[in-house]
Amino acid sequence: MTVPQEIRQLELLCKQLYESQDTAIRADAEKALVVFQDGPDALTKCQVLLDRGDSCYAQLLAATTLTKLVSRSAQGLSLQQRVDIRNYVLNYLATRPKLPNFVVQALVTLFARITKLGWFDSHKDDFVFRNVVADIGKFLQVSIYIVLIFFFETIYFFQVKKKIDVFLLFI
Repeated sequence: MTVPQEIRQLELLCKQLYESQDTAIRADAEKALVVFQDGPDALTKCQVLLDRGDSCYAQLLAATTLTKLVSRSAQGLSLQQRVDIRNYVLNYLATRPKLPNFVVQALVTLFARITKLGWFDSHKDDFVFRNVVADIGKFLQVSIYIVLIFFFETIYFFQVKKKIDVFLLFI
């Protein structure tokens, strides 16, 4: 199957999973997508899906799959791979300010998960995942909404405070 055909197939499965009223169709789509998520080339396919896919459901699938991959195999991915994923997510959000909210949320969750799991990782005495404020600051020009989601999601993952307590500080 060619790459465009794979993308169309994954987008169709996502549409069936999220929009179908028939439970049998949804169950079949879910099974096929689980096979995709557990595949050895899921990391590469997720990036292709984000780069070339048109469906917001496919974008959601790619973001949640990447989050699962990072969460279950943080030690299996090299430091450079995790940094590349983080930078890719930041650039993706910066270049696509009109993404649906649920896709933004999934990508921000991925960013927060990578940051949390890599907090103590260093490269040449540089803690590469601790530059959160500087990295997110680049988005002030793009969307204050995305910046706030980043902020709240990062705090949630680090469990510093409850979201509501932090929100009250801004009021």
